Amino acid sequence: MHHVLIVEDDERIRTSMRLALEDEGYAVTDVESGEDAVAELESTLPDVVLIDLMLPGMDGFETCRRLRRTSTVPVIMVTARSDTHDVVAGLEAGADDYVTKPFVAKELAARIRALLRRVRPEDESPSSFTFGDVTIERDAGVVTRGGGEVHCTRTEFRLLCELADNAGRVLSREHLLERVWGYDYFGDGRLVDVHVRRLRTKVEPDPASPRFILTVRGMGYKLVV
Repeated sequence: MHHVLIVEDDERIRTSMRLALEDEGYAVTDVESGEDAVAELESTLPDVVLIDLMLPGMDGFETCRRLRRTSTVPVIMVTARSDTHDVVAGLEAGADDYVTKPFVAKELAARIRALLRRVRPEDESPSSFTFGDVTIERDAGVVTRGGGEVHCTRTEFRLLCELADNAGRVLSREHLLERVWGYDYFGDGRLVDVHVRRLRTKVEPDPASPRFILTVRGMGYKLVV
């Protein structure tokens, strides 16, 4: 049974989310503030965290940044807003995905399943891959650069592996959404764009002028070695 942590200050919404996810077979813990969420992460390790953006005190953006300092747990931002600025800001803070209120419980459960789903069996891909001074150790779930470990979220690691598995090929945003996030029909290309930008800050000598993870205008992204 997978464990979901809900961070939501509205008791009514928090309760409805908990009941809906419990009906889907998840074990659920719910807290009402970002401070409580950080404290909860010190004692338990949920499989997915749902964070409302508009929390009192420590808001959802800061809560996500605090969690990212010590954890790679998948994070889904829950927001009443749908404008580009808030969505991108949430992803830049470290979220893997987002849902907009009001949402259907089945959609939320599907997004959680997508984050938890394995992309492919490990034995279908090489155990390690190197480009420049970056090495992906698939079995260990580790990325190193110049001999030092690079901190990547689980989604960033899956994205980098997918690019490496198809080195030299242009991968569309739709392909990456399906392979990395596990869905396409309700996906958002901004998820891919923001995660690519975050990856570049970690593996590129100069993220502003990338050498390895390149944008192919109108088509998608490719990794060159």
